[in-house]
Amino acid sequence: MNYETPVIPALPDWTVILGFFLGTVAGSFLNMVIYRLPRGISFWNPSHSICPICKHKLDWIDLMPLFSWLSTRGKCRYCAVKIPVRYFLVELLCGALFAGIWWQYLCVGDKPLVATAYLAVAACLVAVIFIDAELFIIPDELNALIMILGVSYGVANKDMTTCLLGAFTGWGLLWGITLLGRLAFGKDAMGHGDIKLMRGMGALLGPAMTGVSLVMAVFVGLIVGVALIIAQRGKAVPEAAGDDAGTEEEFAPPESIGSVFKFGIWYLLCLDVVGVFIPSIYKLIGEEIPDAASEEIDNWKPTVTTIPFGPYLAAGCLVCMIFAGPVQRGIDGYFSQFQGPSVPSTR
Repeated sequence: MNYETPVIPALPDWTVILGFFLGTVAGSFLNMVIYRLPRGISFWNPSHSICPICKHKLDWIDLMPLFSWLSTRGKCRYCAVKIPVRYFLVELLCGALFAGIWWQYLCVGDKPLVATAYLAVAACLVAVIFIDAELFIIPDELNALIMILGVSYGVANKDMTTCLLGAFTGWGLLWGITLLGRLAFGKDAMGHGDIKLMRGMGALLGPAMTGVSLVMAVFVGLIVGVALIIAQRGKAVPEAAGDDAGTEEEFAPPESIGSVFKFGIWYLLCLDVVGVFIPSIYKLIGEEIPDAASEEIDNWKPTVTTIPFGPYLAAGCLVCMIFAGPVQRGIDGYFSQFQGPSVPSTR
């Protein structure tokens, strides 16, 4: 898809309001996903939304995007317990992202296929951002869905070559960092969830955009990470309660080289996506079936230097999605300096 080709606007500008509203509604649903999915709580039992503290069933007035949180000043209408600002931010962020994508691909341009794919993946990435930022995990279900959406877009766009090259690029970049970090420093340099996330985003963006999104993620992650570490300096650190203080996770040995290669191939073949639907497939590589998530996950506490990379990867992808045209022109301009043929537009 060539972003520089003039197109006839499909929808009037004012419809961006509909995009924002659709995003806030999606954000309201995502709040349930963000809370229930990593904790292994069924989406169907209970089938209605509830307050996580008093378990009271929420009425329609409690489920109005943005308004409900503001109208109660961030408190539960039934037990008066404070509702995290995250609920409001998810709806606001999702609304803004949907509005941006709606504007770019349904108002400025007539690209409904791109808009549909990007809106679906944007919703998944919002869930990734808030789950990984809070709990330092990216659920396999989300990574599998992003990969499926990326491949589905490649099929619908009749461009599976770009899709597969993008997925390979995303996988290769993150798995390569994981391997080099383990060989050079003897430490785990990247989480497995990040590898799977980058693979799915690559399938959607194509190889060139995938590289740009990683650069953006590293840059933003570096700035935020350093700022967080500096902010922690001078704060009191709780004393260890005896020689046995510390969790098993803090002292766990790094992943073996063999495991890095084993799971690298596993993710390259997308067998983890199959594993979401057929968990017993993990027995083929001598691994136990992944344990279901648990509400006990809230008890895990990260160290000061533990920084989730998923939110930054997602942010880099979102920037490339919304500003695809300028980013693509920048890529073309960069490679034109070498007197070679321009890199063809990936989407």
